[in-house]
Amino acid sequence: MTHLTLVARSRQGTGHMADRAFRGSTRFAAATVGALLILIALLLIWNSRLTWQTFGLAFITGEVWDPVAGIYGALPFIVGTVLSSLLAIAIAGPIGIFTAIYLSELAPGRLATPLTFMIELLAAIPSVVIGLWGVFILAPFLRGTVEAWIVSVFGWIPFLGGPTYGIGLFSAGVILTIMVLPTVVTISREVIQAVPGSQREAMFALGATRWETIRRAVVPYARSGIIGAVILGLGRALGETMAVTMIIGNKDAIPTSLFDQTQTIASKIATTFNEAPAGLPTSSLIALGLILLVVTVIMNVIARLLVWQVAGPVGGD
Repeated sequence: MTHLTLVARSRQGTGHMADRAFRGSTRFAAATVGALLILIALLLIWNSRLTWQTFGLAFITGEVWDPVAGIYGALPFIVGTVLSSLLAIAIAGPIGIFTAIYLSELAPGRLATPLTFMIELLAAIPSVVIGLWGVFILAPFLRGTVEAWIVSVFGWIPFLGGPTYGIGLFSAGVILTIMVLPTVVTISREVIQAVPGSQREAMFALGATRWETIRRAVVPYARSGIIGAVILGLGRALGETMAVTMIIGNKDAIPTSLFDQTQTIASKIATTFNEAPAGLPTSSLIALGLILLVVTVIMNVIARLLVWQVAGPVGGD
């Protein structure tokens, strides 16, 4: 056996050992992430067991939160969380996607670069600063302009009527829109830029216009990643706390109008946890945290199923 053969076999054995070590370390890292999620869920279940033993599933459907009477219901906060998050993603989704298309396909480089930097900088603004801006500037502006216009034009629709406060569900949705826009824009832009240039060149060679190329070649190829960006934005909206707490009104009631004051699960926990005594009050707040975790997981699963059904094979139509 020659010296070169021995060296080759030695290197091959070392390579196999490195592969096994790398495979094992990545498997351990993946298992750690899954274990953390399971551990958090188990701890929430264990520490909220008093609430579930006392109220059962009636805690989820209950509409009254009265610490004095010892009655706790989570439905107003679940509704507030879902409505504010869906409102935010309904506004931020189209705006973010169109912005990403403009930055990656239409904007000149001297304009795309500073705009991209400004959008990414928006994500670095602390939520408490956005909340202060929302309370003192955005809310009064919305009350006298957008909210008043919606009521005057669409007030005959029950959910879009009623008095406008500035502070409430609609303002919270707008604040969440601002906070999730950087996520939707940045990820969608990266996905669109990753579309192979051959997709565009083939459409141009067939005589397609820029709009037709974007609509029929670029967006279908990138739609799975774009939907993923929207999902991440929805996850951010569901868990946002401080800015929403400052502008949503913090009223323990199910909103009957788009402009009503209400609460999200995160805002209820943030405003109540420090003052909650041990026992059933604290257990109920932890149960709210468990519900928020479950709602987040359910909405992400639904969104993932939507990706599988809508995105289809890579390349689209």
